[in-house]
Parts: sequence; structure tokens; C-alpha cells
Amino acid sequence: MYKLSRALAQRGHEVTIYTSDFKLDQVYIDSLEGVKVRPFHSWLDSLGSHLTPGMVTETKRRLKDFDIVHLHGHRCLQNIVVHNYAQKYGIPYVVDAHGSTPRMGKRRLKWLFDVVFGYRILRDASRCIGETQIGVNEYKEFGVDQDKIVLIPPPFSVDEFSQLPAVGQFRSKYGIGGKYLIMFLGRIHQIKGLDFLVESFYELTQLRNDVILAIIGPDDGYKSALDDLIDRLNLSEKVLFTGFLGGEQKLSALVDADVFAQTSRYEQGAWAPFEAVLCGTPIIVTGHTGAGEDVKRLDAGSLVEFGNRKELAELILRILEDPAEAESKANKAAKYIRENMSITKRIEDYEKLYVKCIEENKQLARDKK
Repeated sequence: MYKLSRALAQRGHEVTIYTSDFKLDQVYIDSLEGVKVRPFHSWLDSLGSHLTPGMVTETKRRLKDFDIVHLHGHRCLQNIVVHNYAQKYGIPYVVDAHGSTPRMGKRRLKWLFDVVFGYRILRDASRCIGETQIGVNEYKEFGVDQDKIVLIPPPFSVDEFSQLPAVGQFRSKYGIGGKYLIMFLGRIHQIKGLDFLVESFYELTQLRNDVILAIIGPDDGYKSALDDLIDRLNLSEKVLFTGFLGGEQKLSALVDADVFAQTSRYEQGAWAPFEAVLCGTPIIVTGHTGAGEDVKRLDAGSLVEFGNRKELAELILRILEDPAEAESKANKAAKYIRENMSITKRIEDYEKLYVKCIEENKQLARDKK
């Protein structure tokens, strides 16, 4: 959303972001030149709800001033509010659920939300944006008409990968030395399949001892279970948790990794793996996911069957012992991403979508008169 909003503003559009003040990063917001950011006080954060009642009055007063709204995510109070006033004022909106439609975890609550609000939010949208074919199919399962679904792979801000950090900074900071480094980047959540990764890493340690697994990202409720698994497998000395890393620190980690592994149970797209590719690092992802679809389309890396620990361990070992082919795939995919998937190349896809939705909405309004 940051990259999209910035690119739209640079092309002369007036862009406003409605968001909560939960963990608000003012420096990050201030770097969004030309974009207005309207934060609302967030309530019940400790319960993971992030309710922003102040948005109701603001949306009621101001939504009619916008040409189009772009909703990110699916199940939240903000979407309920925007849907209500968009319908009332006749303002078109598009939704990018970012893979949030499947009911994984809290299934009953998500089902209840969908029955009361969710189905209507998606079906009343001018368009629903899928980032992969898997995302497109998920909308269909929710009853969204085919002609309302559009496939737009997420663009990349490739500029931040143009000047990569020197090799060895991450290794030096964490005392990794010359050991082989396998890396995961993302939320520490059950959906990310980190149990599969850790168990496969254990299989790898039975084949060679000079390996380290770095898990980079914030805890999203699963770290304690992962710690228990690591203790049971006696891997505490071989698994490194860094917490969240961003900017230069994240790039340093990706540059120093020998293999990047994303072993998700579910994943909408290959965002983090393609960041690794842009750093020249070989990648492995689970094949049944949207990330697997992305990687297969670009021939950017290796695919693994979820749960097949032996296969994953052998894939990692093969790359460590003979990295030339995997590095060649990464470099070719990186070239393709830079030339075809940058935000500057893809921003017109969003502009054309917005214009089409606005014109269709105007025509509908004229037909009703």
C-alpha cells in the first residue's frame, strides 16, 4: 500500500490513506511525500481487534468526496464502514483481500463475519483484485462473479535492491562465520509452515553439521510452539531468531543467505522469496501455494511438497553443494522482475482499473435516472 500510494501520488493523483494508530510509525508516514495519511485511534488492540470507531464519522462526512476507494484486506470494521457509505453515496470501490478470504483459524468467527458482512463487501465491489490464480479462485469460491475479478500480480519497488549491502554484515553481526545459512523471512505464524521447515532442517543436520537456520520476523503467536519443537529436536544452538528486520538489515540478511525457504501451508504470493531473488539468493517454496505459482511461472527457484521433510532437506543440500543452477535461476528471475514487475511498470494497471470502475459506476448512475 505504501509503494502503490507513493507511485500514484508521483503521477499526480490525490491519495488519502485511512488507517489506525496501532504501532504508528510517524517517520515511515512522513516519508510518503504527496500522500495524506489519516490515522484513527485504535481500540481493543490487546485482543487483536484494532477497532477504529472514529473512522465512522469521518467516512460518513468525507467518503462522497472520493472518486474511488481501494480496500486492503477483507474482514475488518473499516471495510464494514466503507462498504456502508460507499453504497449510500454511490462510490465505487475495489478490494484486494491479499489472501485473507480462506477461513484459517477462528473459523466460526470468520464464517459469522462473512455471513453478516463479508460476502456483501466482496460481491458489491466494482472489482476484486487477485494477486495469483489461487487468489482469483478464492474469490470465485465466495461467489464473486468472474467479470468482477481481475488478476494483478503485486508490483515490486525494485529501487531498494539496486544498491545491496556488502556480503558478510549479517553473518558478522550474529557470529555465523562460514557456516551455511538457511533463511526464512516473515511472520512467525502457524500458517507459515515453520514446523515443517524446522523438522526438515533437523533432517539436514543429520547430513551435515555446518548449517544454521535463521528465522527473521515478528512473533505472531506461534513462537512458543516453535521453541518447544526446536528444544525437542536439540536444535537450539543451530536456530537463530532475530525478530523483525527491515531496510538495510533485511537486505543484509538476504544477501548473506545461502538458501531462502518459504514453507507455508498457505501463501498468496511470492513476495518475500522474490525479495531474496532480487538479492541473488536461491529460493525454495511450497508448490501448492500462490507463492509456488509465482515461482513456477518465472522458473525462479525450487518447489517442494508441503510436509515432505526428506525432499526439502535434500533440495537444500543440493543447492548448498552445487549452487550454480539455483543461483542462475535466481539471477534470471531477478532480471525479469526488474524489467517487468517494478512499481513503475505496473502502476498503469491500477490506474486503468480505477478509471474503468469509475466510468462503469457513472454509467450505472445514468442508467438509474
